[in-house]
Amino acid sequence: MHDASTTIAPARPQHMQALQRANEVRLARAELKRKVGEGAIAVREVVLTCPWEAASMTIVELLTSQRRWGTSRASKFLAGIGMPETKTVGSMTERQRSLLAALI
Repeated sequence: MHDASTTIAPARPQHMQALQRANEVRLARAELKRKVGEGAIAVREVVLTCPWEAASMTIVELLTSQRRWGTSRASKFLAGIGMPETKTVGSMTERQRSLLAALI
């Protein structure tokens, strides 16, 4: 005899879990960029606190979410302080965070 209450539902496939996680990150990142664009949250604050949704964003992506900051302005700014455009917010050292926050 088989008891239905002890049946365990199979786990979702790993690729479906990854897809769901990617969607969560994408939505959270879009919301963060919207708040930065509206001025509700400052880039300086995002750099210093590094929320989970910003950890894998490039600094250029974060900078360009501000009003009046295009890729050209962001690239020139980062070149001026010697920081690569491909650097992610989460990979920055405390010293780099402090420097970037002070200059923005």
